[in-house]
Amino acid sequence: MIKKDLDILFLSSENARARINNIALAVKKSPQLVKYTQGMMKKEGLLFQPFAIIDYSYFGLLLFRVYFKGGYFSSQEKERILRHLRANQYVVAAYELEGEYDLVVEMCVPNPSRFHKELCRIVTEIPALNNYKVILNIVSHIYPKWYLLKNKSMVKDMGISIVIGGDRVPEQWDQRELGILHFLIEDPTLRLTTLAEKCHLNIKTVMMLWKGLQQRKVLRGFQYLLSHTHLGIIKERLFLKLHNLSEQREEQLMHFLLSTPEIVQVHKTIGDWTMEIDIESLDQLRLRKVIRDIREQFKDLIETFMMMEFGQYYYKSFLPTYAVEGNSGINNQGKEQRVQ
Repeated sequence: MIKKDLDILFLSSENARARINNIALAVKKSPQLVKYTQGMMKKEGLLFQPFAIIDYSYFGLLLFRVYFKGGYFSSQEKERILRHLRANQYVVAAYELEGEYDLVVEMCVPNPSRFHKELCRIVTEIPALNNYKVILNIVSHIYPKWYLLKNKSMVKDMGISIVIGGDRVPEQWDQRELGILHFLIEDPTLRLTTLAEKCHLNIKTVMMLWKGLQQRKVLRGFQYLLSHTHLGIIKERLFLKLHNLSEQREEQLMHFLLSTPEIVQVHKTIGDWTMEIDIESLDQLRLRKVIRDIREQFKDLIETFMMMEFGQYYYKSFLPTYAVEGNSGINNQGKEQRVQ
């Protein structure tokens, strides 16, 4: 079933808020069939945990990625650690790797000092996580999972990439905007009418603020996590330490990555390596070819490289709720009269 429905899988995962009728029109199938197929994918856990892509850099935040080695052994210990991490307000993502490191935790913090304090607290409370490596994420490029599609022409309104992070000037926020973002972090699939009710706002106001957040490139999209193992998707992360990096050669490298369907994310980092490249494919040979092409075409830039296979994703977000919670509540004086 999955191989026949890769188009539906792609459109559903790349836009968690996509309308059934729009997907049906794109894949030229009935809305009833699309709704059933999408429902089965969610029921079987192939599509899970929708998340909003919100650019944390507009909030003046930094993203640190912590690679833990030998963090846990038993399933019970793993569940306890994940519950503890999920309860930490600075943790925005957690997933497994297979290789030198076992568990990866991403933390969104206002400054390096806060990160250091929180990391020390985590290690103190969970001694099993005392062996780790820290990477500062500078900017992330998120590309559509084009390798799932046979025909890109069915997608007419999808951008080629989303850029998160980088050198941004922190925004000044309206309480109403923060309220919208707060509820979208909690549930990215909320209907606009429900969102308006939760924010105590007029539906037209919500639509106006929503459009403004998109135009300012703060609110970038909505996606689902995919169960790679159940779908037969091979997913690996390639770590590169680069040198002799001229502006021209960097542009050539980024163009190659952008134009390769199997490349789904590129992270520019500071630490032991310069770049992390996430590669996905339904074909092991194709994935190996992509890695080989990178190493051959850019061997003058690659000082060292390392690869690790992805395990399970447990949690994914781009903005911690604390960034919007302080001012997201719409008080009685700030309420608008909803349209009846």
